[in-house]
Amino acid sequence: MTDDQSSVFRALADPTRRQILQDLRGSERAAGEIAAGFSISGPSISRHLTILKSAGLVTERRQANRIYYSLVEERLAVSVGGFLSAVCPEQVVIRGKRKKAPKREAVQ
Repeated sequence: MTDDQSSVFRALADPTRRQILQDLRGSERAAGEIAAGFSISGPSISRHLTILKSAGLVTERRQANRIYYSLVEERLAVSVGGFLSAVCPEQVVIRGKRKKAPKREAVQ
């Protein structure tokens, strides 16, 4: 595993960061909106966002005095998918075959 991939999994190791990623799934959110969903301090949320950004899992956009964060879905999918393919290659093949198999019609 490369250092780049390791940073993704280190970022995913914390439940707060995983929740932030889930919260960003639908759309970008301001840092204050993200922090409002947690019972920890703003600086702690900022630290979590910095780790997620360093891992390439979120991007930030500044607008006036607000910072908006959004999920980098492709980075997350490629990192996790690559790991799963390396660890469980047979399962990836099986899942692929299931998707490609024609659907059977119900017998009446």
